[in-house]
Amino acid sequence: MNRRKFTIQYLLSDLLGTGIAWTLFFIFRKMFIEPAKYGYKVPIRFDENFYLALIIIPAFWLFIYWLNGSYKNIYRKSRLKEIVSGFIIIFFGTLLIFFVLLLDDEVRNYKVYRTTFSSLFILQYFIVTTSRMVILTMIKNKIRKRIISFNTLIVGSNDNALKLFQELENERYSQGYNFKGYVNVIDSPEPSLNNFLTHFGNYTDIRKIIQEHNIEIVILAIQSSEHEQLHKVISLLKEEQVNIKIIPDNYDLISGSVKMNYIFGTALMDISPEIMPQWQKHFKRLIDIVFSALVLILFSPALITIAIFIKLDSKGSIFFLQERIGKNMKPFQIVKFRTMIKNAEKNGPELSHTNDPRVTKVGHYLRKYRLDEVPQFYNVLKGEMSIIGPRPERQFFIDKIMEHAPQYRYLLKIRPGITSWGQIKYGYAENVEQMLERMKFDILYMENMSLSMDFKIVFYTILIIIKGTGK
Repeated sequence: MNRRKFTIQYLLSDLLGTGIAWTLFFIFRKMFIEPAKYGYKVPIRFDENFYLALIIIPAFWLFIYWLNGSYKNIYRKSRLKEIVSGFIIIFFGTLLIFFVLLLDDEVRNYKVYRTTFSSLFILQYFIVTTSRMVILTMIKNKIRKRIISFNTLIVGSNDNALKLFQELENERYSQGYNFKGYVNVIDSPEPSLNNFLTHFGNYTDIRKIIQEHNIEIVILAIQSSEHEQLHKVISLLKEEQVNIKIIPDNYDLISGSVKMNYIFGTALMDISPEIMPQWQKHFKRLIDIVFSALVLILFSPALITIAIFIKLDSKGSIFFLQERIGKNMKPFQIVKFRTMIKNAEKNGPELSHTNDPRVTKVGHYLRKYRLDEVPQFYNVLKGEMSIIGPRPERQFFIDKIMEHAPQYRYLLKIRPGITSWGQIKYGYAENVEQMLERMKFDILYMENMSLSMDFKIVFYTILIIIKGTGK
């Protein structure tokens, strides 16, 4: 089943619904609001302003919906939540349109403003929400009839796991689970599930199993004797793009990170490892693009001046390019102003340190005020980095870090950044031990990711730049 077509239908229905809502609102204004203002019947003419708005308004709404994450994982959307969240989003979106485009209209009295706002809101909400409910209902029906399903893995090999599997398989209406197999969490698994599912091995291989079998959902069915492994399993799953569910018996073990998933049928709860809401993720990326473009454009004279000083100070190129590991282990070329002499690493990978003789005179000041990092805004524009995020490292040092701290892999789930909480707290690391210390702050950032945290990091980074206390 081609799932992508439903996502496209969902987006196109929003586009069409928004266009219809604006057209009906335009007609409503011409028929009722403007005649009351002018005292005579106003002809309905679709002029250039109408057609211009018919392009801008739907584009605005699609941007708002995208920012909120409306087009992500539509197969797992709750219709009730969509009704409630749609009400909030459309209310504030309508409010913005009203203040930007409609507030300066001449009106007979202020009651007309309420009518204008209410009519636009009702039309937008009713038409868009109705079309969404139709598509989501179609999707739900196909899931219930097992036309659409999701590759599912069970973690557990006990009676709880067997009972859960049988309950889900025997439900009258499917919840979309296509069971591919199971893994055990103890050394001697009970053979309860062997007659029904393929045994893929131990949970320690779960990441490899997920990738090989395109697993989309992982259900944790762990008994009391296996509880100490639960957090280890969740830690491994944090590195994968899968939907994690758990039986309610284990709720108390991870309370605060679960939510109800399904009202009817077998009760399962979703574990949500993502801290930052979808709209904040999109807004963070939007800030990255806008701010990076402004920095590179507005500070171009200063950047040219720095480039001249680097060239006059020592032999070598102006920019320093080096392969770093980014999001999802993807390598990229980081761009910095060169702060060291030419061939500084002729003897192999080596971190800089205090009073490093390889650092040039100009390089010393650039590093002190973090100006050597400015060209990385180009990496941000390309989508390889973010303004805020863990500092990207070379594969050579990542391998050394993971010998001591395998959880470093967790940091590779997000875009690396120009500055980070670890960079503020610890600065540049001079050895692997200091990298490990800095990593603690970066993991703390990931567990508390939010726009407010990003703004706080930006504030402290600016203080470091002003004071020149960078190292």
